[in-house]
Amino acid sequence: MPKPLTIEPHLQVKELQQKYRNSSDPISRSHHQIIWLLAQGKSVKEVAEVTSYTTDWIYKLARRYNQKGEIGLGDHRHFNRGGQTLLNDVQLAQLWQVLQTPPADGGIWNSRKVADYMSQLLDKPVSVQRGWDYLKAYELKLKVPRPAHSESDPFIQEEWKKTLEKS
Repeated sequence: MPKPLTIEPHLQVKELQQKYRNSSDPISRSHHQIIWLLAQGKSVKEVAEVTSYTTDWIYKLARRYNQKGEIGLGDHRHFNRGGQTLLNDVQLAQLWQVLQTPPADGGIWNSRKVADYMSQLLDKPVSVQRGWDYLKAYELKLKVPRPAHSESDPFIQEEWKKTLEKS
């Protein structure tokens, strides 16, 4: 039988049990339960069966608790700020101003044109998806008129509109 995992006594077994029972955050609750069970002398395999966590994760969590104490428990994703934005505030303002005017080649702004502009601005390639993301962030809509049918008669269309207004 493998020897039980040693847990540093940052908190007493009773305190771990209380924190497990009183926690409202489900991740913190699970982590406290795992450490509480390990502190009671349960094997990693037993804890894995009770909690449905993998043995690798239990070892990792136990190492984190032994090194950092209770601070090592809980969901640390809340503190992840994410990656750095592609454009800084000045570049965002420049992009907004550019998008208020028609593109150099005419037509309308689309994801490809925005990505090309950003590529020039940043001096590195920017994907079409990123251009689309910035268009969506600015809540810009493609304003394209409906195509007219090649065989349509404007006179008949106007007459039809007039009959709709009368009814």
